Amino acid sequence: MAFISFLGRLLFVSVFVLSAYQEFNEFGTDGGPAARQLRPKFNVFSKHVATQTGFQIPHVEMKHLILGAIIMKSLGSLLFVFSSSFGAVILLLHQAISTPILYDFYNYEADKKEFVQLFVKFTQNLALLGALLFFVGMTNSMPRRSLKKKAPKAKTN
Repeated sequence: MAFISFLGRLLFVSVFVLSAYQEFNEFGTDGGPAARQLRPKFNVFSKHVATQTGFQIPHVEMKHLILGAIIMKSLGSLLFVFSSSFGAVILLLHQAISTPILYDFYNYEADKKEFVQLFVKFTQNLALLGALLFFVGMTNSMPRRSLKKKAPKAKTN
């Protein structure tokens, strides 16, 4: 049973590991294609946050954001595979930060093709977020095994 649980966590985490591996291989000096794709979306997100909340997001190098995402995915995945709820929290934090930035369906009209594509990917990431929340909730709700030995029961004849 423990092996099946480990295999399930390994399959779940493969999404994060493979994307971190791809981003790492393409990183280069400027952050690679991930940084070039993230730059306009991050700018739109920053403007949206500034207009809605009045809070100005400081300027950040895209390659540093991509590097942070690679580290979060790698470390979180490694810890998650070995049943650490801290690894799940790291992956949860990554998903909560990156999903609204990358899949900004809210910037498109509902009848546009981009809206549908981004909304589908957004909901898929919400499903990953939900699975991580479920894992954290389950690991924190299970009682820990006590290390005390039980007293042997007396035999009755």
